[in-house]
Amino acid sequence: MVNVMFVDSQVWDACSDALITFDKDGMEDMGYVVENDVIITALTQQLSSMSDRVEVLYRSKAVGYTWPAPYHNGEGSPWVQIDLAGGQKIHTRLLIGADGQNSMVRSAAGMRSVQWSYNHVAVVATLHLSEPTDNNVAWQRFLPSGPIALLPLSDTCSSLVWSTSPENASHLLNMDEESFVDAVNSAFWSNEGYSDLISSAESILRTAVSYLMPTGTSTRQLPPSVSKVESSSRAAFPLGMAHATEYIRHRVALIGDAAHRVHPLAGQGVNMGFGDAACLAQHLSKAAFIGQDLGSTKHLLQYETERQRHNLPLMAAIDLLKRLYNTKQPPIVLLRTLGLQATNAFPPMKEQIIAFASK
Repeated sequence: MVNVMFVDSQVWDACSDALITFDKDGMEDMGYVVENDVIITALTQQLSSMSDRVEVLYRSKAVGYTWPAPYHNGEGSPWVQIDLAGGQKIHTRLLIGADGQNSMVRSAAGMRSVQWSYNHVAVVATLHLSEPTDNNVAWQRFLPSGPIALLPLSDTCSSLVWSTSPENASHLLNMDEESFVDAVNSAFWSNEGYSDLISSAESILRTAVSYLMPTGTSTRQLPPSVSKVESSSRAAFPLGMAHATEYIRHRVALIGDAAHRVHPLAGQGVNMGFGDAACLAQHLSKAAFIGQDLGSTKHLLQYETERQRHNLPLMAAIDLLKRLYNTKQPPIVLLRTLGLQATNAFPPMKEQIIAFASK
């Protein structure tokens, strides 16, 4: 089981020498890579410890919902009815949709979602490194065809997330293991797409920065090389952006992928979902403490407002980064190169980025 902390992160551009690093010095730990089975096990144990208050229905499937009319002055029903495949019916004052990007709860409630496809596919795999290392750095390189990232799993293994075209993704999935490893190493080490002109401009800026802010420059680190791929670990899933126009309605609230979907380049999808769950729990706890109806839109609106104020700017920034780095046009490459170096040279800005992303 995997539960790994990483303390550093290095992001760099394949078209130039521009990079940005996030390190532990003066900052909190960057993040954790936790295997999904570990999270599921922890949640299951927590639910088991609350068996006197929580009933878990395994192997059950919701097939329909009946929504009550707005409940005022004691009139009407305050219950949402959930119909299960086995014929059982459940009633609740608040239904929380945490059922993923194709949320049945969102659709049944008539809550619209704005979404589009990136026409990209994420190829994921578990990789074995050529030699043991401390392996506490998250690596990401922006290729013209899409970002590729290595996330630490142990001293000898890392997790791959490679965003690429559907055609190349299919090719990568069908490669023999040795060719696949060669393709991964090449993606991290090759100079394909490198621009001498852009690199020269970046070098001038880096020299100027080193004079103005001697402590604002970063030493480039080299990513580890990969020796093999774990058998049967390769998989792929389509990438896109989606956002529900509303997170709440009368007696229903959306969290996680049911409310929003982002590109994995910033690693924020699951963090946004955890943030939703924590925020909703906080507002429901306050409502329960003062005896309010948990399905009332009064405190649900507070949840929606708080999370949309956080999620929308973050989603816009991720979408902008995806589009900004998905081109080899020299003016745009130069713009992002200068922007990356300027951000890297200003530690307070990097601290703000980490603080905002961790909310």
